Amino acid sequence: MAVDYDVVETSIATLAADMAAGEVTAEALVAAYRARIEQVDWAGPTLRSVICLSPTAADDARALDAERRAGRVRGPLHGVPLLIKDNIETDDGTATTAGSLALKDNVTLRDAPVVRRLKDAGAVILGKANLSEWANIRSAHSISGWSAIGGLVKNPYVLDRSAAGSSSGTGAAIAASLAAAGVGTETDGSVTAPAAFTALVGLKPTVGLVSRSRVIPISHSQDTPGPMARSVEDAAILLTAMAGSDRDDPATADADARRTDYAAALIGATLAGKRLGVLPHASRLLPAAKAVFDAAIARLRERGAEVVEVEFEAPDDLGKDELAVLLTELKAGLNAYFATMPAAVTVRSLADLIAFNRATPREMVLFGQDRLETAVATLGLDDPAFLKARASGLRAAGADGIDRLLAAGRLDALITPTDGPAARIDINGDHFLGGGDSGLPAIAGYPHLTVPMGQVQGLPVGLSFIGAAWSEAALLALGYAFEQAMQARRAPTYLPTLEDGAAVVAAFSREP
Repeated sequence: MAVDYDVVETSIATLAADMAAGEVTAEALVAAYRARIEQVDWAGPTLRSVICLSPTAADDARALDAERRAGRVRGPLHGVPLLIKDNIETDDGTATTAGSLALKDNVTLRDAPVVRRLKDAGAVILGKANLSEWANIRSAHSISGWSAIGGLVKNPYVLDRSAAGSSSGTGAAIAASLAAAGVGTETDGSVTAPAAFTALVGLKPTVGLVSRSRVIPISHSQDTPGPMARSVEDAAILLTAMAGSDRDDPATADADARRTDYAAALIGATLAGKRLGVLPHASRLLPAAKAVFDAAIARLRERGAEVVEVEFEAPDDLGKDELAVLLTELKAGLNAYFATMPAAVTVRSLADLIAFNRATPREMVLFGQDRLETAVATLGLDDPAFLKARASGLRAAGADGIDRLLAAGRLDALITPTDGPAARIDINGDHFLGGGDSGLPAIAGYPHLTVPMGQVQGLPVGLSFIGAAWSEAALLALGYAFEQAMQARRAPTYLPTLEDGAAVVAAFSREP
């Protein structure tokens, strides 16, 4: 099978057009992406972003090619290879591990409904992406992008910089063109941060637009899968296929009524006449990142948007309340999920997982499991303290937060830098260089879109668009108009370290 088709930075629309024209097949695309994974992920820069390849991908692609020859094309994703974060179940004989050795035998032979929707739309599941183990909930001192099974994901822009978490593998892989696009999951920042760090478009949808069934859980209040792609259009195409109701996930009861063709909603997208409110978190940015943000604001205004400052100060207890909710729901959700796993998995409860980690040196060599240990002591979903924390956080982030700001300012969306540029990977834990606030839309359960806005010394930074519940179509249209105005995405360079850059080398040297 020839693999000389160039998949680097190739859009879903181009892949679809080339397959329609007979210039490439889905089977050849699978081979081309697999070859690139071997060259870039498992050798070369060694990104470690892909945990495993699906053994059924080539057969699935051949079947879709046969459908195309027979005149049946399911839509824009027909024959398009995607990567799925390895906390989402796939029925292809691979394990769904959350990066943990405790789940290395978790071969469920089930598709999560979000995966089934993508397959029904014609997508080929190429494999599973690495992630921050247990989606970054194991410890307050975790290293984003590390899992015991997959190792440490590297940022393809600068290899000693963080790829963020927890959807680090999906972000790094899609940025490096190891698949056409991918699916991550977010509880708070886990789609948007890695997308921003790798110059991707990432969307955390409204909680309930996309099914969470058969996705290893943290929080039923905040968890959601979301698309990660190299363009707004590609993310919109994925979301159109992903969205919909699932009888096993009560939060999605309204999804069928709310979903739309998100790619079609991009037609005629404009910034003219839009009113955008800048959250105050931008003041935390480093000066170089602030300059990129200021340039983005200027471009928004050039294209006709009205950009205003908004005043907002989150309650002091908002983060504390969020953590209390997450840890209580983590215990309940994991214990329920463990009960559905195959018999080959010996860990059957959160307490079992804690014991397994203590007995497994590789799991504990870098950091501990303090948050799991706190979670196992929580008192359940009927605990008055939990219920109070959830109600307080939901009110502060939703009705008194995003909803109030949008209404009072007559705003189409809130905007903020998604994050500062990626910090250097540190064995002692994560560092962040200032920026936005994923917490408000995460706690409220509202949509959050990030779009590339530029670079700081070769490190990508993104602009966030935050809206009311179910406003994905409007946010994507805003993001698309901004993307077209900025044209900010650049392909990764795989620089080993910023200190190798010519300007930095010269500045670090003595003056001749």
